[in-house]
Amino acid sequence: MKVLSHSDSGYERFVKKLHRRAIPTDNVRDSVSAIIADVAKRGDAALVDFAKRFDGATLKKSQLRVSDAELAYAVAQVSPETKAAVAASRKNIHAFAKRSMRKDWSYKNAEGAEVGERFTPFDRVGIYVPGGKAPLVSTALMTGAFAQAAGVPEIIAATPPGPDGSVNPDLLYALTEAGATEIYKMGGAHGIAALSLGTKTIGPVDKVFGPGNKFVVEAKRQMVGAVSIDLLPGPSEVLIAADATGNPRFLAADLLAQAEHGPDSVVGFVTTSKKLLADTQAEVAKQLAELPRKDIAKAAFKKAGFMLLVKSMKEAIAIVNDWAPEHLVLVAKDEDKWLDQVRTAGAIYVGNYSAVAVGDFLAGPSHTLPTEGSGRSFSGLRADQFQRRASVVRMDQKAVRKSQKHVEHFASMEGLFGHGNSVTLRAED
Repeated sequence: MKVLSHSDSGYERFVKKLHRRAIPTDNVRDSVSAIIADVAKRGDAALVDFAKRFDGATLKKSQLRVSDAELAYAVAQVSPETKAAVAASRKNIHAFAKRSMRKDWSYKNAEGAEVGERFTPFDRVGIYVPGGKAPLVSTALMTGAFAQAAGVPEIIAATPPGPDGSVNPDLLYALTEAGATEIYKMGGAHGIAALSLGTKTIGPVDKVFGPGNKFVVEAKRQMVGAVSIDLLPGPSEVLIAADATGNPRFLAADLLAQAEHGPDSVVGFVTTSKKLLADTQAEVAKQLAELPRKDIAKAAFKKAGFMLLVKSMKEAIAIVNDWAPEHLVLVAKDEDKWLDQVRTAGAIYVGNYSAVAVGDFLAGPSHTLPTEGSGRSFSGLRADQFQRRASVVRMDQKAVRKSQKHVEHFASMEGLFGHGNSVTLRAED
């Protein structure tokens, strides 16, 4: 892990490099483009081949969709503890989602026209749930349960199978509880392509949601136009900004919790306290030794982990806004003051006791969040992203006549006679 103080010669150069843009490499872009083209050309046959190539699973086309028998078997395997945890998480998600959904509204403008907006759920959405090194059961809820709360009638899930062609029972259970109406064994860029373009087996969706690796994120980017997408959520990341009031045991645990996701996870720590930095380093080493996934966490720390000793909390917040973290842990004496100055974080955890893991699994807001600096442009997944918006205009002749002069002038300026005439005819009727 890179450790620097504001007094070190390489500090300024390192901080400048923290400004990120979620731009794919040529290799990733070209690889994903080829995968998408193959799915577009060969459909289900390409999905079967990619399942063998990337997941080591031998599937028939008829096995791409998780069957009712597989779902029934999965439900029978699930423990009461899993069912209770899924129910608690879904309850909080639904409560949070209901408060954040947009509602129809209308009012009369200056000319007397009734204008407003109406919101309806998408008809058919795709949710992507990563598999890989850990079955992300919570992601099924943090995507699907929001669609469920918004009233989406068709929720199509995609997740990679294991080498034996099966999907984790707990994950299947969570997907069904989150309202999934179809579940397919497909991961990676090919899964995103299939959701977006459709195949003989899989009908195309209207919008794609969910996190994934760099290939999944790039596939979502390339599919914009065929579908819409939620955001660009890649490998997990956390940035901690703390003053001397930070608890090193707690903060080290948050760093490790994100690092254990995978070797591409990014963890950062920024503090005004030299003692807190040293104590947190010591705690990371101590807790890392006891972590079952310590090799994965070590790889993440080595690849992109960093710790910075800064001059002030003002400088710490400037780094936060420049880096645009997926998760921000903010611990400071005057929390609200610094919270007001944070602009780009996907999710903010305020205070020593606000564990990121609670947000990941249970609290209510979605853990599907922007990464790699895309938080400057995107917000985290929310319920209103599952709603279509349509503006509504309703006018009587009085409102037309009040609008006539200005509309006819706009039409004249733009050389669009038909536009002006469509109003003139109504006004003079």
